[in-house]
Amino acid sequence: MSDTNTGVPSLVGAPLPSPVPADEYERCPVTEVVRRIGDKWTMLVIVLLGRRAHRFNELHRGIEGISQRMLTRTLRALESDGLVDRQVFPTVPPSVEYRLSPLGRSLLTPLSALADWVVEHGDELGRAGGTETDVVGPGGGPA
Repeated sequence: MSDTNTGVPSLVGAPLPSPVPADEYERCPVTEVVRRIGDKWTMLVIVLLGRRAHRFNELHRGIEGISQRMLTRTLRALESDGLVDRQVFPTVPPSVEYRLSPLGRSLLTPLSALADWVVEHGDELGRAGGTETDVVGPGGGPA
């Protein structure tokens, strides 16, 4: 019987050695993806590109506090990972547009599920950690 039929999520249903070797954890593809999308700017860039394609300066103006260098690095990493497509238009000067690739679009569903979970449980998370958590609800206001 598969994990989906037993009600046990595949994440916790997979066998793990005890203790889990640190190098195995570091090499885990899930760990790597969570690190990559969990940095300061990547998730926000993915969300904005999930709404529509953007030119570089549009993205830069739309993300308060991000430097041009950091936006460039973030977009290059996303492109390298296959999550973003970059299209250069033959204009003078050349213009570049970024959009999510099909692989990047497929990431929106699990990211949305995670965001929905955080909005639903944000108060509990704040209490459990002994600190307050600011959770943004739909429309950008408090949850």
